[in-house]
Amino acid sequence: MMEIKVLGAGCANCNKLEQMVIEVLDELNEKTSIAHVKDFKEIASYGVMRTPALVINGQVKFAGMVPSKDKLKEVITSELLKKG
Repeated sequence: MMEIKVLGAGCANCNKLEQMVIEVLDELNEKTSIAHVKDFKEIASYGVMRTPALVINGQVKFAGMVPSKDKLKEVITSELLKKG
């Protein structure tokens, strides 16, 4: 199962990224849990200095930005294909 984490303290952009991830997973009919990591030490452990950030299967995919929904869908689809 794919592991997705949204890293961020809960700012508007962090929440927006989390909502977009949920929408993309719904569109792809993929049931995956999403963790919203708000602990700064855990966020820093990924080498992320700017939030929001998106981590899929332990790899940072985006940091310091909210990607377009199309780009987000492309990255998630790519990760789904890897596990298949």
